[in-house]
Amino acid sequence: MLRKLSSIVFWVFAILTVAEGVDRSLFKTCDQSSFCRRLRKYEQNQSPYLLDLPHLEVNYQNIEVPLLNSDFPNVTLRLTLTAIVGNIFRVTINEVNGLHPRFVPQYALNGEPQVAKLEVLDKSAESLTVKSGDNKVILTAKPLKLEFFHRESLVSAVNENGLFAFEHYRTKPAESETDLQIKDDPGAWEENFKSHHDSKSRGPSAISTDFTFPGAQRVYGLPEHGDRLALRTTTKGGQDPYRLYNLDVFEYELDTTTALYGAIPVIYALGPKHTAGIFWHNAAETWVDITNSKDANVVSSLVNLVSGSKGEPHVDVRFMSESGVLDFFFLIGPTLKDAVKQYTSLTGVHALPQLFTLGYHQSRWNYNDQEDVQTVVARFDEHNLPLDNMWLDIEYTEGKKYFTWDQKKFPTPENMIQNLTSTGRKLVVIIDPHIKRESGYFLHEDALKYDLYVKNKDGTVYEGWCWPGASSYLDFYNPATRDYYKKLYGFDTFKGTTHDVWIWNDMNEPSVFNGPEATMPRDCLHYGGWEHREVHNEYALTHTMVTHEGLLLRSPHRRPFILTRGHFAGSQRYSAVWTGDNDAKWSHLAASIPMCLSEALGAMSFCGADVGGFFHNPEVELLQRWFQAAIWLPFFRQHAHIDTRRRESYLYTEEEINRIRMALRLRYAHLPLWYTLFWEQETGGEPVIRPLVYHYPADENVLDIDNELLVGHSVLARPIVEPGESSVEIYLPGDKKAKWYDLEDFKLYRAGSHRLPVNLDRHLVFYRGGTIVPRKDRPRRSSQAMRHDPFTLYVALDDLNSASGALYVDDYESFDYKDKKYLYLHFNFEKNVLSSKLIDKTDYATQEWIERIVILGPPPGITGAKLVSKSVGTVTLETFYDAEGWSLTIRKPGVTIREPFKVTLI
Repeated sequence: MLRKLSSIVFWVFAILTVAEGVDRSLFKTCDQSSFCRRLRKYEQNQSPYLLDLPHLEVNYQNIEVPLLNSDFPNVTLRLTLTAIVGNIFRVTINEVNGLHPRFVPQYALNGEPQVAKLEVLDKSAESLTVKSGDNKVILTAKPLKLEFFHRESLVSAVNENGLFAFEHYRTKPAESETDLQIKDDPGAWEENFKSHHDSKSRGPSAISTDFTFPGAQRVYGLPEHGDRLALRTTTKGGQDPYRLYNLDVFEYELDTTTALYGAIPVIYALGPKHTAGIFWHNAAETWVDITNSKDANVVSSLVNLVSGSKGEPHVDVRFMSESGVLDFFFLIGPTLKDAVKQYTSLTGVHALPQLFTLGYHQSRWNYNDQEDVQTVVARFDEHNLPLDNMWLDIEYTEGKKYFTWDQKKFPTPENMIQNLTSTGRKLVVIIDPHIKRESGYFLHEDALKYDLYVKNKDGTVYEGWCWPGASSYLDFYNPATRDYYKKLYGFDTFKGTTHDVWIWNDMNEPSVFNGPEATMPRDCLHYGGWEHREVHNEYALTHTMVTHEGLLLRSPHRRPFILTRGHFAGSQRYSAVWTGDNDAKWSHLAASIPMCLSEALGAMSFCGADVGGFFHNPEVELLQRWFQAAIWLPFFRQHAHIDTRRRESYLYTEEEINRIRMALRLRYAHLPLWYTLFWEQETGGEPVIRPLVYHYPADENVLDIDNELLVGHSVLARPIVEPGESSVEIYLPGDKKAKWYDLEDFKLYRAGSHRLPVNLDRHLVFYRGGTIVPRKDRPRRSSQAMRHDPFTLYVALDDLNSASGALYVDDYESFDYKDKKYLYLHFNFEKNVLSSKLIDKTDYATQEWIERIVILGPPPGITGAKLVSKSVGTVTLETFYDAEGWSLTIRKPGVTIREPFKVTLI
């Protein structure tokens, strides 16, 4: 009875918390985080650290040198500098013979980085210069400083401001913590510090260092935050640093540096001459201070005086982590594109997804039963609204026990799934890492029996609260847990599922409703003896990683699809991501663009936001605008809270339905482009969506633009994110000759600022001159129904009347493409000839062909076209201009994409 009463009280509290929005008092500020507060008090240029260069060790791959602290002469650290293939350096600093081992993330890196040759150029007692390729590093002994050069240009300096810190387990706290009361962190180890001689109490172990980027104008990165793309200055005005600590934040606020569900510790400092990056390889709570000279004139002058930069713009970045090894990768660049690709070379890329995952996903918490699911799909078909995926939230389970079905609401799930697949649709169901503590529930009983749960510090099983009530949490660092868990996705265990059921991993920050900051206490223990504080930000990655293994085990011939909320560096190898519990507000629609652009720079391109907002009920105008915006983000899902009104697209007026239908069809028409970009992302490491600054870094006008985005390099979208707009400002980048074509009527615009009219039926999308965009324009009900449809090529000519583009095709679902069963085509238009050729020497027996060619900005006076190919021979084709002469259409080339062809305008 007592447990039941406690459960009722808990649920009342949870509902009130959701209804009232985010409660800031639940989450720490830097002042409430003892290590952040402590490190932020460090004085600049007072560094006690020095390199013991006489004891330097050098080999082909790296150098190692003792690092001393003059305040603690009995403690020795070791600095290791390694050159990594691809213009990357790695620096690690760890204790020598420390009392306890320090944690290094186990799964962020996509394998061990390949080392490059490192050679010593100059050595003395005061400094050391080493070289790798076109890059060199100068290490200054006293005080410690590392300077990174590309050729002869200084790119960045480490510990330029003397803020390096490495608290070791022998060190007592630098300030008294006796009276500190932090209600949401009862396990904080600083407050439990007993004695530096007590091996059971580890004491402070925070690490920190600063990076100075001379010449940098902006810094980007550090997803996930509800903030602008360009990172703000945090060292003035009492602002908090950017916090990286995966948290379940209800109805999160915007324009803030507070933590959210994901933590990707990578930044890029961009300047007109050079761009470089830092990947901070640490899974503990991390705070990042930013000082940008554009925002902080007083601080700027002081730093300029110290650095001798004479007013040159610059950015200072300081990482501060609670624990772990100090381990960072310096990404030399020299461009933003180079630095992003260097980061993905370390942490990996999205595997090519199945085509259906790029279609439209329909979800809510929750669809009531099997009949409800089938009715929704039928109504979508009735109104000619394309749909690929239906989703089920936690209510589909029996009493919120994962890998089970509610037998009353979903008595025959296999029939429901078969009905979906017969119409070309898939099902996605939720599986979270918290396990209901219920006697007789097989998963809970097995986890106890085989010792698979996270532990309390005393070795007992940890118990917290989440949606099922009393729950325990699987420890995915335990090999036995991973081996057990991946088998749960098998059809003999997760009965009723098929190869067309995919997975949504939610609440995996991990979310613990009654835990400190709604997450797991830091002194909980994982396999290997690691405290949760060490692994926290990596925990969600371990969850999706094992889910991915389970789906491969279950369906070895199909590419897995997983959506995750919690994420870390490397999560892109296993899952897509969404921006979490957003709100039905215009501001949250606007924020979805910079949030996903930031994720894309952190290699998480497969990003989206819940259409319409998860919380509350969107006004109809907002919902329509959200659809128009969301079609230009890679992950495209509508989702809503259990207390919201139903908002399926067919529930509105015919005019409103038509507006949503047109947005959906525009998304589906561009599926060939999205699919090609994901292939190029897997093979080349470039993000699928990109901020304007990615391709136009020398244009100062684009440095802060984050209400526009590029899909690849060919499409620019400017969503409408304010109510009642009749015209909006848009900036089209490029030189004076650059051409952009309005997708609505193919009207030509030159680069520069424009104020253009809009209405509810129109948002702003442009094709860049010089690109060729492959589309499938026949309206269908799902991507499955489009598989064999023909292509239309949109050839947008540049100022030289030329254009190029690519198309990737395979079977859209299997791994056969890894055995070279695919087509990767290059299209080129110049001198009035459109040609096609295979980029790779591969083949795939597709039925797809070219149905139309539309040339934007065409030459005048064209009366026809001539097609030449091996199978068709020579054929004369019809052409016609549109009424304004802005486009020229070539009808029915009818040529397969499997063979080269040429189309000549005549």
